[in-house]
Amino acid sequence: MAITMTDAASKWFRDELALPAGAGIRFFGKVYGKTNVHDGFSVGMTRDDKPAEVVEDFLKDGIHYYVTAGDAWFFNGLDMAVDYDAHRDEPVYTFSEQG
Repeated sequence: MAITMTDAASKWFRDELALPAGAGIRFFGKVYGKTNVHDGFSVGMTRDDKPAEVVEDFLKDGIHYYVTAGDAWFFNGLDMAVDYDAHRDEPVYTFSEQG
């Protein structure tokens, strides 16, 4: 599993959540919704500066973006690209087979 993120998405997270350098965002799977590879589940995120059992840690612009062991099932065998949709003013998550 790997996380990538555009500059626009990184700016949205930093601005929207007022994240200081060293802060963390934990991604997880949540019930309801849909992704391009999940039906009935969508991506959730929460501020978490000190997560336990990290299985993926992506650092961009001083912010850590995490997936923990408890949420690995949602990301298993997949890479996640995070972009920003200016029209909806929110992040967009796209999954692909792990490369």
